Amino acid sequence: MAKKQKIKIIIAIVCISFIQGLQHSVAPVLNSIQNAFPDVETSLVQMLVSGPGLLAMAIALLSGILVTKISKKKLLLIAAAVALVTGFLPFAKESFGLLFACRIVYGISLGLTMSLNGVVVADFFEGEERVQVMGIQAASVGAGMMIINALAGVLGSTDYRMSYWINMIALIALVLLIICLPDTGRVQVDRENRISLNKDIFIMAGIGFFFFMFLITFNTNISMHLGGKYAGSSSFSGILTAAFSLIQIIAGIVLGAVTKLFKKQTMTAALVSFAIGALLLVLFPANAAFLLIGALFCGICQGIFMPTGFVTVTNAVNAQSAAMATALFSCGVQLGGFLSPIATNSASRLFFGEETTGHVFLIAAIGMAVLAVLTGIWCAAGEKGKKENE
Repeated sequence: MAKKQKIKIIIAIVCISFIQGLQHSVAPVLNSIQNAFPDVETSLVQMLVSGPGLLAMAIALLSGILVTKISKKKLLLIAAAVALVTGFLPFAKESFGLLFACRIVYGISLGLTMSLNGVVVADFFEGEERVQVMGIQAASVGAGMMIINALAGVLGSTDYRMSYWINMIALIALVLLIICLPDTGRVQVDRENRISLNKDIFIMAGIGFFFFMFLITFNTNISMHLGGKYAGSSSFSGILTAAFSLIQIIAGIVLGAVTKLFKKQTMTAALVSFAIGALLLVLFPANAAFLLIGALFCGICQGIFMPTGFVTVTNAVNAQSAAMATALFSCGVQLGGFLSPIATNSASRLFFGEETTGHVFLIAAIGMAVLAVLTGIWCAAGEKGKKENE
């Protein structure tokens, strides 16, 4: 493949990641939205970030079949168009119900982008190059979240509704996808090349479920967690979420080196990183330096875990099954994100008698540490089995 063509495909991958990043576009202004609608429960406000995962799960699973009927390029153009419409429709009326509904429908865009982004990488790149480009994909997710969160925080600092302008990104992505992404047509399936999944895909979906249940607590709680002079500051919460995203860029760029260092335990190392970061958030809610360090550790987790997960599932199946494998993994991730506010807030009340962001972050830190141990055992067992078969 010519270098120019590779660059165009990477630009398309970045666009897909930015559409995906719009899931967190309201994260910096959650506190302002809560103040604007005081009668709405906190969990519902938090679900403006995690809620799109509900529809995204169904769309992600459906995408494994849709790619045999509609080309991936057309599906991704639909994703961009839906993100554009649902991003600006809430301007029509200041209504929590309308905003919530638009965020849920945005799940169509989220489901298509999160399940097809890794497949696009797998379609055009192989071997070490696939790992490198998957790292770039993760870096672009981080870049998208950084830009989206920072700008949304600034735009919404005086009026949370002004943060909706960040959805212009969907229009830019739509145009660039038309120009840069080749149309490979529908996935051809026959008796010899069927869609077939193995147990590793289902295990990865389970790991992804708990991973994102704990990880998304950063996005849904950080703006409400800040203490001292930073309490209620959408600008500072935007800086922290931007830092969370910025480190993903660095993590994605160095993914190849990280994988060489930790080998089969790369995902385990990523999960440990979040546990450390969340613990720092618990201990230092009013200390800017430690809040920033905690955000960076949390961001490293996502920057390393997600591309490694996508590489793992796409390498475990044939080309015809790649879309379904990534869809199932993505579905597990989004289900964990969707249930996160309910599960973590309920656990906070159950174990501590009250619902606080500090308790939620503590639960997330402990949960991720336990998941790291279990994932490490599974990865070690898989590596041992592979060596025995050789």
